[in-house]
Amino acid sequence: MQTISAEVISTIRSAARVLVREHGYMERTLAGTDLSPSAVHTIVELGESGSLTSKDLADRLNLEKSTISRLVQALEKRGEITSERLETDGRSFRITLTEQGRKTLAVLAAYGENKVSGALPHMGGQSSPEGVARALDAFATALTVSRTGNGTHAAPAAPEIVEGYQTGMIGDLSGLHGRTHGPIVGFGPAFESVVAAAMAEFMPRLSNPVNNSWSVVENGRVVASITIDGEDLGNNIAHLRWFIMEEHLRGLGLGRRLLEKALDHCERHGFVEIHLWTLKGLDAARALYERNGFELADEYQGDQWGKMVMEQKFVRRRAAG
Repeated sequence: MQTISAEVISTIRSAARVLVREHGYMERTLAGTDLSPSAVHTIVELGESGSLTSKDLADRLNLEKSTISRLVQALEKRGEITSERLETDGRSFRITLTEQGRKTLAVLAAYGENKVSGALPHMGGQSSPEGVARALDAFATALTVSRTGNGTHAAPAAPEIVEGYQTGMIGDLSGLHGRTHGPIVGFGPAFESVVAAAMAEFMPRLSNPVNNSWSVVENGRVVASITIDGEDLGNNIAHLRWFIMEEHLRGLGLGRRLLEKALDHCERHGFVEIHLWTLKGLDAARALYERNGFELADEYQGDQWGKMVMEQKFVRRRAAG
């Protein structure tokens, strides 16, 4: 085992204490809200994951189940979350953010982003922002590994993102859309067929430089993906399409990484706007969009999938100058 000097340990402990104080954790409430630190972390974790069971939430926050139960009850009373008893386990609940919860999440995200963006310029060139991000992420992972004993020697490698067309992706992604969105649009061939037909039309155009796609391939199958169609909307507007991933990949930051690839592509090609269409109820995706500058532009009901659903259009405009 590597020998670590007392000086290094002392420096890390001191830095950790400053992080706690500067982020306001010594106060009764946190992040410019009237919420406790545990309530803030609950809302942030639900925003990252879309939904969690009470057990998953207890594991992530490292809190007792009884504490989680009281926390969930308090947040539900405030209208920040909803909880639904699982059919497969009557003792556990599926917890999601409400509309009010998503608004609170946006406030928390702005607070955290302002803290970080305000601090990074004062580092004095000692390390790059990317280096700080990697080091903090690695240390946070190591703390969790030390506590849980999972992954004693190293955290699992982040999934690799590959670019361009991947063999089988039309079938893989249309099926994934059908399984993921079936509870919202209704199970059946209508939705999946429309997705497959649209992808079949687009893929021959993928070689055009304004178009691109990024995916994660696992055991020969595409299990996560995002696409930019730079042609179909015209007027120098990009269309963000088929952004989806399998459930076991959620909560790993993969959605953020895929979206960054798409946004970087749009920036390089000078698109003035990015448009996307989605379904109401996909809370984790919506939170990610809003954290990255997308705004809800339109909302309307439709039954083109065989079931009445609320569809939403989000727009991200390029900053002036």
